[in-house]
Amino acid sequence: MGPALRTGSTFVTIPSSTFSPPDTPMKTQGYLGIDAGTQGLSVIFTDIDLKIISSGESSYDMLPGLGPECFEQQPADWEAALTTAMADLRRKLTAMQVEMEVLAIGISGQMHGEVLTDASGEPVGPVRLWCDGRNEAEGDELTARLGAKCPKRMTAVRWLWTIRNRPEQAARTAHLTTPAGWIAQRLTGDWALGIGDAAGMFPIDQATLDYDQTMLNAFDDLANAAAAASLPGTALPSLAELLPAVRRAGEDAGSLNARGAELLGLPQGVPVAPAEGDQPAALAGSLIAAPGQVSMSFGTSVVANSVGDRAFQGISRAIDHFCAPDGRPINMVWLRNGTTAMNMVVGMFGGDFAAIMPQVLAAADDCGGLLALPFMDDEPGLGVSRGGTALVLGLNATAGTPGNAVKAMLLATIFNLKIGSDELDRQGYPRSEIILSGGLVRTPQLGQLVADAFNTPVTILAGGEEGTAWGSALLAKFRGETLAGRATDWAGFLASQPTGSPTRFTPQLAAVGVLEHVFARYRQLVNLQSQLELTSARPAD
Repeated sequence: MGPALRTGSTFVTIPSSTFSPPDTPMKTQGYLGIDAGTQGLSVIFTDIDLKIISSGESSYDMLPGLGPECFEQQPADWEAALTTAMADLRRKLTAMQVEMEVLAIGISGQMHGEVLTDASGEPVGPVRLWCDGRNEAEGDELTARLGAKCPKRMTAVRWLWTIRNRPEQAARTAHLTTPAGWIAQRLTGDWALGIGDAAGMFPIDQATLDYDQTMLNAFDDLANAAAAASLPGTALPSLAELLPAVRRAGEDAGSLNARGAELLGLPQGVPVAPAEGDQPAALAGSLIAAPGQVSMSFGTSVVANSVGDRAFQGISRAIDHFCAPDGRPINMVWLRNGTTAMNMVVGMFGGDFAAIMPQVLAAADDCGGLLALPFMDDEPGLGVSRGGTALVLGLNATAGTPGNAVKAMLLATIFNLKIGSDELDRQGYPRSEIILSGGLVRTPQLGQLVADAFNTPVTILAGGEEGTAWGSALLAKFRGETLAGRATDWAGFLASQPTGSPTRFTPQLAAVGVLEHVFARYRQLVNLQSQLELTSARPAD
């Protein structure tokens, strides 16, 4: 196969037989996108129209020997992976006789990680990642103290835990950032961060589009009390001194310095866009910016990110908050239990998705009367404390078909998103369009089921399975266009990008009515979850 090119969100693979490399390297202007995920790092190079020319990849592991719910990595592994991925990209471009001329660089990374460094920028210890669960108590404590949702994933929550549990690291810390922010600092020397990733570190004030000052003061009071107990005689910097500066899309976040140029093998001075979290970058890659648009991704976990037209009021256990790259508020419903239970049921019927998915599409909207619970794990937003009770109810001689069973399990996950979105509906947030992505779109016709369940139009962009690296490249282009005076409005910039040939679904009135009835039954079943939980305890002999 030849190189993969992308137009907007459309990938076109050119067969090798039709691609004839030139005799001498062809200098190509474009953008570099870097994405540091949980398991690996990828880089892509696009042309000026954001068509992907080629990509490079590398991987890394968690630190071994940690206990349950403990997930850590070493920043040095990300830096090594970046060097390896760039070498991989260069090998492919050399084979294509393409020479990069990078106009700007975009960076995205796994959100909520706690990167602690000393004054020189060197890490003072390993990084606790978004999935590390050791600070749930601090999350509850900060939520109550600040009056704003502070999930256990939030970086500031982790910092409070570190002050109490790793005081020797806290005492050496001069900077606190995220994986994407750390990579950006290694490349530029600047401690800056995109507002979306920054919102995953500490709550953002929608009036100032900066960290909320009142909440910073309240956090410092709590942190000082914690430090007095764990670090007697040591004065910690205020949280505001530790956090990176907040930058919006298009704003100055530095340029490649000597170290960054050496790491990437590029000239000094290439502008770098504000580093973003994976969720804001994914929103960018789905061309989402307008209030009412919802980015919905189905995989092992499921996320629905809704662009708001105002700040959320109050606290909901089901809804977390961050920002889009331009600072607009994003309300996120996240489910730990995604398609895992559905995949398990497919496996029970032979594991052949190609054979079963047509049966799922043909199954009745009420799944023949079947209802399912998909809880393979806990679901904090729904108040499910532990999983292990995934099940299907209503089996009988006519309803127990593969199509009905698999569809019931998928509908249960969709319904969990609906339950999590209830508070958004009660507060009157707009929902005009769902942009669907992730593994579910391998069967694009399932977009109709989502449209009917939410009574909202659904769009699937070509290339909807893709990750966030392209969103990073898009952020790089916006930075370059802003520097050149050709772009100032983020929403307008996204709207101007080509979308290829998207697939669209509109709600079907009859199906909407049936699914509303099934949803009401499902809510009753979820309310029984606590009575259905099974423990591993054995009876006494």
